[in-house]
Amino acid sequence: MEIESRLPAWQVAGLGTIAFVVLLWVLEAVDAAMGHDLDQYGIQPRSDEGLLGILFAPVLHGGWSHLEGNTGPVLVLLFVTLATGLARGLLATAVIWVVGGLGVWLVAGSNSVHLGASGLVFGWIVYLGVRGIVNKEPWEILVGVVVLIVYGTVLLGVLPGQPGVSWQGHLFGAIGGAVAAAVLSNDRLAGARRVLGRR
Repeated sequence: MEIESRLPAWQVAGLGTIAFVVLLWVLEAVDAAMGHDLDQYGIQPRSDEGLLGILFAPVLHGGWSHLEGNTGPVLVLLFVTLATGLARGLLATAVIWVVGGLGVWLVAGSNSVHLGASGLVFGWIVYLGVRGIVNKEPWEILVGVVVLIVYGTVLLGVLPGQPGVSWQGHLFGAIGGAVAAAVLSNDRLAGARRVLGRR
């Protein structure tokens, strides 16, 4: 008799989410022990070194309070993103990560460093909020409505305001979420499968 060893998708999503949050906390502990030397690897707009920040910025934070503020939303939104479609959720996160980072690198002010997972948070909010509308799927629309009820006011953070807060990271993260919802729509993925199936 063959024993099914694969975990349910929601458990994989939960484990992946917890692993990501643990990574954030471990990196912040290392950063604190190094006198915050890792912060230099955030996004430095329009500099060659700053391009590395596109990869590293979302997992670096400007102190414990910054990380604490992002931890709750990351736990909830990453879990929902992955639990409602693991492969698509990972791809959506990658799109948000890259679009958000490139946008900040191109547009943000010079002589600044941008870091933190809040760009991903804004991206997940928009992705989950828009995905159901794009796909015309009632259950996805319901998930999006719940997410927007809980986190919708956070989206005001895309506007310039509080000093020291990267509104550009929030804005381009949100744009990345919309892009992810569009490029990973059911219709586009079905078309891609048809094309690959002919080869």
